[in-house]
Parts: sequence; structure tokens; C-alpha cells
Amino acid sequence: MAFLGGAASLSVLVTVGIVVALLLPALEFFREVSVVEFVTGTRWTPSFTGQESYGVLSLVSGTLWTTAIALTIAVPAGLGAAIYLSEYAPVGVRKVLKPMLEVLAGIPSVVYGFFALTFVAPVILNDLLRINVGTFSVLSAGIVLGIMIIPTIASLSEDAMSAVPSELRQGSLALGANRMRTTLRVVFPAAISGIAASVVLGLSRGVGETMIVALAAGTQARVVTGPTEYGQTMTGFIAQTATGESTPGTLGYNTLYAVGLLLFVLTLLMNLVSIRLVRRFRESY
Repeated sequence: MAFLGGAASLSVLVTVGIVVALLLPALEFFREVSVVEFVTGTRWTPSFTGQESYGVLSLVSGTLWTTAIALTIAVPAGLGAAIYLSEYAPVGVRKVLKPMLEVLAGIPSVVYGFFALTFVAPVILNDLLRINVGTFSVLSAGIVLGIMIIPTIASLSEDAMSAVPSELRQGSLALGANRMRTTLRVVFPAAISGIAASVVLGLSRGVGETMIVALAAGTQARVVTGPTEYGQTMTGFIAQTATGESTPGTLGYNTLYAVGLLLFVLTLLMNLVSIRLVRRFRESY
């Protein structure tokens, strides 16, 4: 108990430290750029002298597109893998497949980024599927981001489904339901709180991922209106701008903290929503 209390206190202190580190330079930024311009503007050109514009919606649009594409791939694939591992796979097969699936989570994200840049975009999308995308696109970044998120959703969802008491399955089968109906109508609703938490965790990871989107989505901030377009994300902008050439205290430098603070707020809201969902749908046995 003392260890858990210490870990909780440390996490609170780290969170407070992150907020303070982001907030102070961000306030300096908002003294020169209005909050309204920042959150409603669609043009982001902080590096052009005399033509500066700080509308973060262009970065947000790229982030939303890549995350939406990633979830479109990761949620069905992850839940399908979780259902198979929990309800259908023999014990020996499960012991082999689950570690293999989780190996994907250990691959460095920079490797995924180069995979998207050198194989997914030119070979799969352009050559095989005949989808006209350039070297950079939110589609290729989103596809590979989804592949990276699959182990997170699959592993946590499988754990939640495996925790459902076997008596519920046996009762459903005794009433004449087949395995698929039992899985979808009994096990899945009983594990919905854990499944929802896994999806939101995957969403948070997708929003916060840096290297994949920095390498594959693009480096020019623009409002993205379709999946085949290129665009820059919030994390991609931070990775590109946070170099040794940035001068601390300048407006351009403080944009890093303003974008980082917005990213922190978005991620915090997602986690608050996930906690609310988990508490609302939690089942006790």
C-alpha cells in the first residue's frame, strides 16, 4: 500500500511538473497571439518573417485524420484478435499468438515510420491499390499507426474478455446460444468497460505518436480535407521544430509549448472520457 501511495504521489507530481513546464512558456506565447486566433485559425506559418500566422487548426486536422484512419484499422482488427484469442483459440495457440502479437508493440516507432515512407506509400498504395498518393500522406501514416495500435487494443480487450466469468458463457450456451452469439451478446457486453478503456488508450497513443507521422504524414502544415493529402500533425510539428537551432524565449520557440499544451489538454480530455465510460459500464462479478 505504501508503494502504491508513493507511486500515485509521484505521478501527481510529474503531472504537475509537466503542466507548469508547458504553461509558463505557453502564457508568454498567448501574450502575443490571441487564444481565438490560435484555436480558430487555419493557417500555420510561424517561421515566415512578416507573414506569421498561428492558426493551429491546420495541425489539428492532420492529427485527427491520421488518428481516425488508425482507429478505423486498429479497432476492428484489435477486437477481432481479442475475440479469437479469448473465445476460440486453443490454449497452446493462444500462448504462442499473444506474445507474437505483443511483439508489434515493442517495435520502435521510427521503424514503423520508415516502413510507411518506403513501403506502404510507394508499393501498397501507389503500385498495388492504385491510390494516387505522394511520398507523404495522412493515409499511409494512419495505416501504419493503426498497425502499431493493434496490440494495445487487442491485448487489453483480450484481458477484459478473459476476466468474464465462465459461468456466464455456460449459462448462455445452456440456453441454446451458439459460441458467436454468446461472445457478442454476453461476453462482449460484460467486458465493455475494459474494451472501451483499451480503445481510448489506443486513441490517446495515436494522438500522441510522433515518429510515424513526422516521417510519413508530411512536414507542411495545411488543412487536410482528404486521406490522400499530406499534412503536418501537432506532434510532427514539435519534432520538426524542437531542434538545437530554436532560440529559447522567442515567439517561434514558445509555439512548441502552446501546441504541446493543446496536445496535453486533448489527451487529458480523452482520458477523462475513458474514466467516465469505464465507471459507467463497469461490471462486478
